[in-house]
Amino acid sequence: MTEANETKEQLQMPTTYDPKEAERKWYDYWIKNEFFKAGTRPDAETYTIVIPPPNVTGMLHIGHALDFTLQDILIRTKRMQGYDALWLPGSDHAGIATQTRVEQKLREQGQSRYDLGREKFLEKVWEWKELYANTIREQWAKMGFSLDYSRERFTLDEGLSQAVREVFVSLYEKGLIYRGNYIINWDPAARTALSDIEVEYKEVQGALYHLEYKTTDGTGSIVVATTRPETMLGDTAVAVHPKDERYQHLIGKMLLLPIVNREIPVIADEYVEKEFGSGAVKITPAHDPNDFEVGKRHDLPQILVMDETGTMNANAGPYQGQDRFDCRKQIVADLKEQGVLIKIEEHVHQVGHSERSGAVIEPYLSTQWFVKMQPLAEKAIDTQKSGNGVNFVPDRFEKTYLNWIENVRDWCISRQLWWGHRIPAWHCADCGQITVTREDATACSHCQSTNINQDNDVLDTWFSSALWPFSTLGWPNETEDLKRFYPTNVLVTGYDIIYFWVSRMIFTGLEFTQQIPFKDVLMHGLVRDSEGRKMSKSLGNGVDPLEVIENYGADAMRYMISTSSTPGQDLRFRLERVEQARNFANKIWNASRFALMNLEGVNAADIDLTGQLGTADRWILHRLNETVRDVTRLIDSYEFGETGRLLYNFIWDDLCDWYIEFSKLSLYGADAAAKSKTQSVLAYVLDQTQRLIHPFMPFISEEIWQHLPHEGETITLASWPVENEAFESPDAVHEMELLMDVIRSVRNIRSEVNVPMSKKVELLVKPASSETLTILNSNEEYLKRFCNTSLLQIDAEMAAPEKAMTAIITGTELYLPLAGLIDIAQELARLDKELQTLHGEVERIEKKLGNEGFVAKAPAKVIEEEKAKLADYADKRDKVIARLAELKG
Repeated sequence: MTEANETKEQLQMPTTYDPKEAERKWYDYWIKNEFFKAGTRPDAETYTIVIPPPNVTGMLHIGHALDFTLQDILIRTKRMQGYDALWLPGSDHAGIATQTRVEQKLREQGQSRYDLGREKFLEKVWEWKELYANTIREQWAKMGFSLDYSRERFTLDEGLSQAVREVFVSLYEKGLIYRGNYIINWDPAARTALSDIEVEYKEVQGALYHLEYKTTDGTGSIVVATTRPETMLGDTAVAVHPKDERYQHLIGKMLLLPIVNREIPVIADEYVEKEFGSGAVKITPAHDPNDFEVGKRHDLPQILVMDETGTMNANAGPYQGQDRFDCRKQIVADLKEQGVLIKIEEHVHQVGHSERSGAVIEPYLSTQWFVKMQPLAEKAIDTQKSGNGVNFVPDRFEKTYLNWIENVRDWCISRQLWWGHRIPAWHCADCGQITVTREDATACSHCQSTNINQDNDVLDTWFSSALWPFSTLGWPNETEDLKRFYPTNVLVTGYDIIYFWVSRMIFTGLEFTQQIPFKDVLMHGLVRDSEGRKMSKSLGNGVDPLEVIENYGADAMRYMISTSSTPGQDLRFRLERVEQARNFANKIWNASRFALMNLEGVNAADIDLTGQLGTADRWILHRLNETVRDVTRLIDSYEFGETGRLLYNFIWDDLCDWYIEFSKLSLYGADAAAKSKTQSVLAYVLDQTQRLIHPFMPFISEEIWQHLPHEGETITLASWPVENEAFESPDAVHEMELLMDVIRSVRNIRSEVNVPMSKKVELLVKPASSETLTILNSNEEYLKRFCNTSLLQIDAEMAAPEKAMTAIITGTELYLPLAGLIDIAQELARLDKELQTLHGEVERIEKKLGNEGFVAKAPAKVIEEEKAKLADYADKRDKVIARLAELKG
């Protein structure tokens, strides 16, 4: 840009900031010029973040906005610090969540996936994916995220699918993936298995049903209790503790199972707790995970009594075809009629629900694929405990991670879905063997038969997500990106998916790359509503980030949500805080406009910070130095809330309220040299300030920076501010603090006696030391201007005048003669009148609170309000009394 054009641009800075125009303009500019593309600094140190891929199930919510904004702050900062910074975008196919949404849409059209068939149904899901992947990209753009779109990935794209198959086959070859018949969590609505951590436990008011099972020889009976009486149809034994003396005579005998009249044995097993309930437990191996293990030890039959939809099957006898919960009601009535239902107790217990469909989970015997977790977990545990593991922020989450992985169970990875990575296993119809291969099989690897069919199941969506940090960079191929950008630097995510995702990325990273996938894991909390409630559709308290942006601008939303966060803690979303952030942006804009009106003709090359600088100039450079140091340290420590506080205080208080006001003396004065220096300082500090605020408020900072004297195409690639030893000036800080104390004290006195700033006053200043005298004398122009004095006297020997308002600050006494401030007689009369009013109010409320009838009948809240009023009136009365005494004295 030429000097003439640069000056013209500065003069054209609009009166008010228009977020919508700036956001649209600058994001298009950034993308068009590929400023976010990594790999353009081959000699620089790398800094990598892979985005936690949002599900292609719908719109991004406010939780995504928090998560992604924190990442953008980090990546923008590191990019400005000279790193070859990569923020890799992508999205997740999300398996059951996406399939459920598409099936729901089909049901609205009177269809099901089975009507379409697998191939046609998957075409519909891909259409859905394209629609919502584009929507997500548009939302990323609206929020200003500096993503490298040239490297965007999707968990079902060709490269990631290759990685998924390589991991599956490799683990299978190592004996770490197996297929077996086990009790799993079954979702009857989605008709698929779920892993343990996809089950949400909710407290439910249920019942405990006590049933009597009689021996077949008529010599006795055993009472068992269950919360799911419908599963008794699948009982194959009753277990007691081997050392329970109450049941020694029954061990080995046969019981008659009510309703179906099947004979089942009484067995002894240490799994049973003697002290719990009756000390006897019904064993249903096909419908309870603990019973399944007991059944294996005792070689018991496994009888499924319901199908994959939760409907009772042929083994349920007379209840075949009934829904499981309808069956429960009927069987309870039948047991009561038979006289074997001893009692029903109310019982509050935790019931598993599908995280995806909301259906009550059914423990269900099924043939599934599993990952053997112990060997993988041991490697992850050893790495973490050796000190070479991941750094959790806050560090308390390391304990959460280790606790889960030290007690991890084998992972059920197969899902009875159509959308996802289909399991690369082929079943032979001739020999019954399974072929697992990296390429699609054409013949059985055992008998060479071509009569083979691929497994119908797909992999748990978290299986592909677990590979995200390295599969997105090209693994299993040795790509340049993998060599350069892996391991990544930080993962930013919510604490609620440590089990689902974080732990799985760690153990797969160690197994397949021999490295931890990221150095740091920054855990943030949930975004709750203003009352602290979790956001949900049922409460209707969700927040759409795009709606917030529409009303307040992206920068305000980003600044509020990022600076309200503390690592590991939930935050409350308050619109009034977004309004404050918008006001902050407007403050920055207005300050910059003022500066630019006084920087006409100043170019970047003209900025000169050497030579003689005024007190305020040296002070603001010193404060800038402190702010640069602290902001850089805090961002590196992920303390975004504290960073926001520091930036706010520096910009609003130091820069806008003090320095810019002080700068007017030089800018409007006759001293050309002083004006030139102040212009340089003002231009430089504003430039550095925009750089510091840029990661939080990218749009307004770019807009302002482009108007300021600058070099370079964009603030996104401008260098990050660094401390400058030459700016250190503790003397200037000492001087400015003294001046600000004087000015604040005078303003406070004016406020006390209701004297407006527009009215000139006499100010007498008595410094206690020669140093203070020198400082005040050399800066008297500031005092005259900002105290608005008609007379300013600075004299270490002066006597305290009579009838003056007084203020004491460190090393200095201030006097404002009353004669120059107010008409004393008039003020005394006004205060006397005010005192009488306050006396009356105090007496009125004291009388009210002394009325026993009022106190007995009035609500507690009303009484508290009256007490608060009394305290307020009494405080005001005391201050008026003190003021009267001061004036009369």
